[in-house]
Formats: sequence, structure tokens, C-alpha cells
Amino acid sequence: MPVRSSVRDRLPAWTASPALLRRLALASLAGNVLIVVTGGAVRLTNSGLGCPTWPRCSGASLVVTSKQGGHGAIEFANRSLTIVLTVLLAATLLIAWRQRTEQQLALIGLLGIPAQAVLGGVVVLTDLNPWVVALHFLLSMALIAVTVLLYLRLLDVRPCLVTPAALWLTRTLLLAAALVLAFGTVVTGTGPHAGDLDNTGRLHRIGLSPSGAAQLHADAVMVLIGLTVGLIALLYSLGESAIAACKATVVLLGVELAQGIIGYTQYFLHVPALLVGFHMFGACLVWVAALVAAFRIHARWARAEGG
Repeated sequence: MPVRSSVRDRLPAWTASPALLRRLALASLAGNVLIVVTGGAVRLTNSGLGCPTWPRCSGASLVVTSKQGGHGAIEFANRSLTIVLTVLLAATLLIAWRQRTEQQLALIGLLGIPAQAVLGGVVVLTDLNPWVVALHFLLSMALIAVTVLLYLRLLDVRPCLVTPAALWLTRTLLLAAALVLAFGTVVTGTGPHAGDLDNTGRLHRIGLSPSGAAQLHADAVMVLIGLTVGLIALLYSLGESAIAACKATVVLLGVELAQGIIGYTQYFLHVPALLVGFHMFGACLVWVAALVAAFRIHARWARAEGG
């Protein structure tokens, strides 16, 4: 008797292409970065309550209406990206399942999108509570980490041979990068860009000193840059075995310095909205660069042989 083909085998032949899966993973990563940037645009244009309800855009409509104007259109465009990301990650999971590779990461990435949408709804229903807004941003950073890891594993990038000291320094650097992101959300929550007035006509703010929060954030950035310089020096001392990791860490340092320049410039110019938008994009780039450098170093992140 002929062997019955599995559901996987009955999918079109083009779904077996590793290049297709890599492109989908990269598109998913880009989509997660884009949703951070457009979310920043929502806040910076005071469109946070452009769609004042959730999951509907207004009490009577799922989509934006002419009555809601430009603010509603901006907020609804950001919400619509969730649909695009869902399609991208669903396709990524399907192709990963077809190719029997990295299915868990693809599933985590897909499940993170509805979680992000629900948390976005909580942001609206709590009238842009700054702590919930911060959590929403940090969840996006977690999803970026998942898609970066997925893409790098699909590239079959192998870690360099490094010492235990380099591994521990890498872990510390990643922790510092995560703290920089977290402290950055606190700075935003104390600053002028809340997103919009709430339904009572007041602005939600985190009840901390804006200058104190900014100083804490800047101190964390200095620690991160110091750790990066130290890691570069350590990797350089290891010679050829760590050259790729060293190059990736140098790229990270360059991104950090550029981001620091933007951050200090926006602070001294009293936080203009356009520079804040660039700073949010820069935060994504710093996080991606830190993850790429760490992947080059951290052996436990590598895909197991035959995995």
C-alpha cells in the first residue's frame, strides 16, 4: 500500500524554502520595530485616545470614522499593524512547522501579538496610564528579542569561542540594556509626551522628578557603554576565535553612542517630539544590536545540532 503523505508534505513545495522562512522572520522583526515607532507617533501627536474605546475604535464602529479626524486615523493605523503582524507571524509559524524548525520561537512570537493587543486595550481603558504604557513598550521589546533570536537561528549563526568571563560580562551587558529600556519608559512617563488628555481633562504622569528620572536613565546608559567597551577589550584579547563577536560588539557601541547623542540633544532642547521619535527607534536598534552581539557570544542561544 502507498504511504499516505502527511499534512506537511501536502503543502506547496515553495513552503520548504529556508530562504522564505528567513525572510518571514526578518519581516516579523521589522514589523515589531515598526509598531514601536508608530506607537511612539501616536503619543507624540497626542493621538493616544484617538480611538477612545477598545476593541472598537469608537462606541459604534470597529474602524476609524471621519468624526475622529487625524488623531483617530493615527491611532487606528497603529492598531491595524497588529493585524499585519499577526498574519506575518502566523505565516512564519506555518512555514516553520512545515520545515520542522524553530517552531517554539515562532509560536511565542505569534502568541505575543494578541497579548500586545490586549495590553494596548488596557492602555486605552485606563486612559493612558503611564505604567501600563511602559509595560506595553517593554512587551514590544520582548517580542523584538524573540524575532531577533528566531532570525539569527535561522541564519545558523554559531557563537564564538570565548571565556567564562566573556559570557558573564555579556549577561551583565544584556541586563544593563534591559534596565536602560525600562528606565527610559519611566523618563517618558514623567515627561511631556503622555499621548493625550484623559477623559477628565488631565494628563497622567509618573509621580517622579523628570530630571531625576532622566539622570537615572543617563547613568544606566553610561554603565551600558562602559560594559560594552570592557567586553570589546576582552573579546579583542581572545584573538581570532572571538573576532566576529568583537565586531558585533563594536557595532553595538556605535549604535549606543549615536543613541546617546540623540538622547542628550533632546534633553537640552526640551524634548522635541521629532527627536523623541528618533530616540524610540534608536532604542530598538540598541536592543537589536545588543541581542546580536550576545548571540555571537552566548553558546546556550545557539541552535542545537540537527534542531
